[in-house]
Amino acid sequence: MRVDAQPALILHARAWRETSLLLECLTPEYGRVGLVARGVRREKSRLPRGLLQPLQALNLSWLGNGELFTLTHAESTAPPLPIAGERLYSCMYLNELVLRLCARGDPQPELFEHYCTCLNRIAAGEPEGWTLRRFERDLMVALGYGLVLDRDVDDGSALQADREYSYVMDSGPRQWRPNGGALRVSGAALLALHADERPTPQAERELRLLMRALLQDQLNGGSLNAWEIRAGQGKA
Repeated sequence: MRVDAQPALILHARAWRETSLLLECLTPEYGRVGLVARGVRREKSRLPRGLLQPLQALNLSWLGNGELFTLTHAESTAPPLPIAGERLYSCMYLNELVLRLCARGDPQPELFEHYCTCLNRIAAGEPEGWTLRRFERDLMVALGYGLVLDRDVDDGSALQADREYSYVMDSGPRQWRPNGGALRVSGAALLALHADERPTPQAERELRLLMRALLQDQLNGGSLNAWEIRAGQGKA
C-alpha cells in the first residue's frame, strides 16, 4: 500500500533501533497509523527529523503492509501550534487517550477534526478543563459509546437542570437515589455538555468526575499516565 500526502498529527515518537523513530500518528482517512522513520536519527537524513513531533500539522507519505509502514516523505502544512507550559500536559493527555482507546487502521475523519479543534482551542487559551470535556465527549461518540445527556433513561423524560441524577454505565442518567451505586451528577452539568455551553465551575467538576469514570470503564478499569502526573501535581 502506498499513501501520499495524508494530513496527520503525531501522537507519540520514540527511538526505534539504532537510527530510526517509531511514530504513532492520527490521520483522517486511515485513523491511527504506526510509521517507521528509517535513518532519521542519523546526522544526515533525507527526512526532516525536526518536523516529526507532536503539535506540528503535517502531510505524510508512506508505503508498506501490516501493522507498521515506512515513512517516505514529510512536510509541514502550518507552523507548530504555540502551546507551552502546563498546557502541554493537556496535549499529552489527549494523545494518550487516543493511543489507548483508538485502534490502528480505523478511519476516524470526525475524530481527527475534533482532535485538531481541541488542540487549536488549547493553543488559543480557551479554558482547558471545558475544552478537554468536550473532546472526551466527542471521543466517546467516535468509539461508538454515545452519551445520553438530555433525558432520563428510565422514562424518557427531559432532564431538569435543578435535579440530581445517577449516571449508570452503558445506560445513562436516571433520577438520583441514595445508595444507588452510581455517580451523582446534576442535570445542569449534563445539559451543559449536551448543549456545548460552558457550565458553572461546580458543574464542570462534576463532568470531570463523570468523564473520568466513563473513560476508566473504557480502559477496563485502567489508568492513564497523564492522570498520575496531574495527581502528583495536586491537579487531578
